[in-house]
Amino acid sequence: MSRPRIGLLFDYDWDALGFARQDGRADFDHAGFDLFTFPSNARLIGFDLERFAAAQARRGARRGWAGVISHHEQFGALAAALVAERLGLPGNPPEAAIACQHKLLARQVLGQVAPEANLAFTPLDLEYGADVPDGLTYPAYVKPVKAAFSVLAREVAGRAELQAHTRFSWDELWVIRRLVEPFERVCRARLPGAPSAHRLLLETPVALGTPQYDLDGWVQDGQVHLLGVVDAIMYPGTQAFMRWEVPSRLPARVQERALDIARRFLAAVGFRHGLFNMELFYDPAQDRISVIEVNPRLASQFSDLHLRVLGIDAHAVSVALALGEDAAALPRRTPSAGAAASFVYRAFGPHQVPCMPTPREAARWRRETRDGLLFVFPKQGRALARDFKWLGSHRFGIIHLGARDQAHLRERCLAASERLGWHPPYAEPSHAPLTDGDRADPGWSLPVTPQPAK
Repeated sequence: MSRPRIGLLFDYDWDALGFARQDGRADFDHAGFDLFTFPSNARLIGFDLERFAAAQARRGARRGWAGVISHHEQFGALAAALVAERLGLPGNPPEAAIACQHKLLARQVLGQVAPEANLAFTPLDLEYGADVPDGLTYPAYVKPVKAAFSVLAREVAGRAELQAHTRFSWDELWVIRRLVEPFERVCRARLPGAPSAHRLLLETPVALGTPQYDLDGWVQDGQVHLLGVVDAIMYPGTQAFMRWEVPSRLPARVQERALDIARRFLAAVGFRHGLFNMELFYDPAQDRISVIEVNPRLASQFSDLHLRVLGIDAHAVSVALALGEDAAALPRRTPSAGAAASFVYRAFGPHQVPCMPTPREAARWRRETRDGLLFVFPKQGRALARDFKWLGSHRFGIIHLGARDQAHLRERCLAASERLGWHPPYAEPSHAPLTDGDRADPGWSLPVTPQPAK
């Protein structure tokens, strides 16, 4: 009996590893491009999401796709919804994906169905680089209506800071427009009354240090299922992720409340089939959940963390959902760890960027670490400068490790980091929370001696 064939769109990094684990479960056809590597990302020039989806639907019809999957935030999740609709495959209406990814629409929906978990917000209806109006309330957290990876999201103290944050060079505008316009065209066609995605959104900022979490789950036959919760730990005094850990410390009763909020939101936008993840704050002093965003796809970065600790393979869940099978009936594997983490290595200034391992050194690190995953994201020139401006830091590497418990996890991280010559992401603050003047050079910065490029 032949195996089912599935279309995989924009499957890179963690998705490439996650679907490699499904070898033998299905045959996969791949499509898409990597936004972060050249020359692959040159395909941004002239990229049209509807045309891409139509071409993949024709390909799927020829090759007999039984399902289509993407966990890619920028283009893939919406493209998969468009393809599934054209081919009559299991999936969500494209409008559901748009409502999740359009951060202003999502805030409006949350205000209707879960106001207790919504943040106060104000649309900033400005063209790129236009003057910021007077009369706005500060401090404010500014974010794009459509973006990913926290690009251009940060807290601003006043009008001058917001104005500086929204002034872009020609090459920055080129990148922004080509990242947003494919989504904008589909949004205009599907939800013509929706505000433009080429805009920014202001939200009431949450106090620095408020614990943040990621709730992962899936929807099938109208039922919302919890996959797991991951804890976010930030670099001290910043909003930059330092590591993500499982098992979660979030109390079970709070997890249930968060799942109920997700259930109400997803039902309201028509999300009926597939994996999702919801980012949230939980303030224990006020016993309050605040939703950051709800994404219409798996948070692939955490898939192997759930597999290590819970025995649940989220990528296997996505295959089952794509084929219309009962994802809840999948057998669990025997957990290999009592704790696991995704460690995020960052530089907060150009002088802090360490050298990257050569392919041979990376291969040796993987052999010595055995179960460790290593990703490197080297950048230079304008791309590196854009990271510092848009994100406030440069994420140059990520490693994943499992361990017996949290203490053993830290011990393993220290050893693995030392092999790479990278400062481990267990930084402790050496002074008060950062001000705007020292945000690019925190006191706990990477104690790395500059080395010649390899």
